[in-house]
Amino acid sequence: MKSRVVERFKFEAAHAVSIDGQTEETHGHTFRLEVAVEGPLKDGYVMDFLGLRAIFEEVIEKLDHRNLNGLFENPTTENIALWIAGEVEKKLPKGVKLHRLVLWEGEENGVEFEF
Repeated sequence: MKSRVVERFKFEAAHAVSIDGQTEETHGHTFRLEVAVEGPLKDGYVMDFLGLRAIFEEVIEKLDHRNLNGLFENPTTENIALWIAGEVEKKLPKGVKLHRLVLWEGEENGVEFEF
């Protein structure tokens, strides 16, 4: 049996993505993040919700209310999601792994990664 803990977060940020050599106008979004981490049940849980939330909030703090072009060469939603995944994976407890990450750019557009 696989066990997962699921959490949701949001942050506000601006970016201007380069598509086919053309850079968009800088604009902002409310980004919504959905994540699932997976691991064995120990004492009835995978990991504490508060511990997971603290890890993600520490990473998201670096993005919230920022112009993401100052942090990424091309701040596509895919690049942002992969960066978040990499930062979080460094901080997860032993035996717990990132299973799924969905990053929504506004209400209608998002990317999903499974690990």
